[in-house]
Amino acid sequence: MQEGHFLLSSGRHSDRYFQCARLLQYPDRAAEALAPVAERLRSDMATGLLAAEALVGPALGGIIVAWELGRQLGLPAFFTERDDTGAMSLRRGFELRPGMRIIIAEDVVTTGKSSGEAAAALEALGARVTALACLVDRRAAGAPSSWPLYAAATIKAANWEAAGCELCTQGIPAVKPGSRKL
Repeated sequence: MQEGHFLLSSGRHSDRYFQCARLLQYPDRAAEALAPVAERLRSDMATGLLAAEALVGPALGGIIVAWELGRQLGLPAFFTERDDTGAMSLRRGFELRPGMRIIIAEDVVTTGKSSGEAAAALEALGARVTALACLVDRRAAGAPSSWPLYAAATIKAANWEAAGCELCTQGIPAVKPGSRKL
């Protein structure tokens, strides 16, 4: 976790940024951090509370998370990415069957924008999103989710619309560490 003034991929501003790539660069640590998420997913699948046939990670942050959860659950894992127009899409020859049940896997969830874009692309191809899994849930308290959410950690971090950003009013320059072009 970094502290400062950050422009998030969602377009919001925050005083904290979770650079999950710093954790995910170590396969053993990624496996350890995601093991509790995989165990909760496995348990809910075993009891019939959740059904899944694959994991999909929105590029860039969700790719390794999807892969590691897929490894631990014994499920295929692939990813969506932005096409030339900037729309999230399934490319590289990945295929879905109609009705295929998918867990979306992310590194950090703030607003769920990337997850929603990935879900729309997958659902347009006939898939059904059944859950969202992530390393860090940093959504506002009580924020709704379109799917059951499985997080390794839930952490409170302030975030604001750009027009109401407390750090902007103090004249602190914002840094954009994420990969999405806004």
